[in-house]
Amino acid sequence: MVAAAALSWSGIGAAQAPKPGALETYKDWTIGCDNRNRCEAVSLLPEGGVWPDNPVMVGVVRDAGPDAAAEVWVSRDAKGGGDVSFHIDGRKVASAPSKDGDATLRGPLAAALAIAMARGGVLEVRAGNRLLGKPSLAGSGAALRYMDARQGRAGTSTALVATGTLGPLAVRAAPVAPVIRRAVVPIDPAPAALWREELTALGKMSGCADEMKDAEPLQLHRLSKNEALILVPCGNGAYNFSSVPVIATGIPGRRTFHLASFDYKPGWSEEGGRPMLVNAGWVAEKSLLQSFAKGRGIGDCGGSETYVWDGVRFRLTEATSMGECRGAWHWITTWSARVTE
Repeated sequence: MVAAAALSWSGIGAAQAPKPGALETYKDWTIGCDNRNRCEAVSLLPEGGVWPDNPVMVGVVRDAGPDAAAEVWVSRDAKGGGDVSFHIDGRKVASAPSKDGDATLRGPLAAALAIAMARGGVLEVRAGNRLLGKPSLAGSGAALRYMDARQGRAGTSTALVATGTLGPLAVRAAPVAPVIRRAVVPIDPAPAALWREELTALGKMSGCADEMKDAEPLQLHRLSKNEALILVPCGNGAYNFSSVPVIATGIPGRRTFHLASFDYKPGWSEEGGRPMLVNAGWVAEKSLLQSFAKGRGIGDCGGSETYVWDGVRFRLTEATSMGECRGAWHWITTWSARVTE
């Protein structure tokens, strides 16, 4: 009965397991939508093209629902401010103030720009008369058509590409966000360090004994009076550091260990085996566990997961992904949930 109550309290069930959205790539654009049908389309560098000294990335994002407006953003590595303008096939369509290389358009102007991008051949992003970059538009129309279809806008006046005669009321509402109740964890005092016998048992249980030998002293993060989270070092590379999350239970010297439980395993986990975090971080004030894996050092591809501890297991609150290593350092959100206490 206690176990059943715990499952009910934390909202866990096989049918409710998170299913992050998949990404689709159309030529030089990739798009993904989360569980609430919020969609993001992002430009990529053309395959086989010359890598610019300072790449410029542009994207279109839109929430689901009949009243949601499109946003268009642009990003590059820069400092300071000033206006940037968007030119499609030689015609200025819109402009926006930028800060440190980032600018965002919202509302009707953003929709007009997105439509022009989908129909156009060449996009130029400028600061005054200076050309900042020419993000490819190849595939942008197909990506935005996918967005219209995924959000149920096709055939309505709210669509960006697949427009029709139906009004906004024909657009389906956004799905409700899952709600996760996090367990508030104590911050002080820190758990006692592991005894030598405990370290031996932990290394054997986690399968990371060899990697633990050369690692820094293990950090224990308190989850409750008698529970602690241990991020056990389990391998590293040039820019990714792996760890196995383990729960320690009991009093110092006599603690037992088991693998942490997840409602959705981190992306680098072994099939049917240990959960594996990458570049893991723990934020006690939010009961938050983070993992992100870069596909290569510059970070223009990879994936991330963010979890909260609900007192029983770690629950997925956000996932992001970028499957194409083609200059897009903005990873697309594929899952989101709302956290309460």
